[in-house]
Amino acid sequence: QVQLVESGGGTVQAGGSLTLSCKVSEYTAGGYCMGWFRQHPGKESEEVAGIYSSAINAYYADSVKGRFTISHDSAKKTLYLQMNTLKPEDTAMYFCAADQRGQWSCSGSGWFLDGFTYWGQGTQVTVSS
Repeated sequence: QVQLVESGGGTVQAGGSLTLSCKVSEYTAGGYCMGWFRQHPGKESEEVAGIYSSAINAYYADSVKGRFTISHDSAKKTLYLQMNTLKPEDTAMYFCAADQRGQWSCSGSGWFLDGFTYWGQGTQVTVSS
């Protein structure tokens, strides 16, 4: 059973930076679609950024493009989300997710549409104005 554990959340002032980490317990054979999602209080979760485990290309929501960077270190079994120039509207619970599937279904603006099997417990990010 694959387990994901996020860390790195916290409180930061607007304009500041945080880096979230998501440690993966194990990988089975094959590639994974991996991503970060967030949920604002009282709202549906939204996709933030996605990447395939063996690929370079990454995909971002328009609201974070140019400010956030997703990356994956397979040797460390860790997914990262570098968040710069944070805004109060970035305040949310952030979740990492993974799903074992082919790269073709983890690309483009619809990278998240096929759903995810494994989820972390979430880490809170609060940006004060």
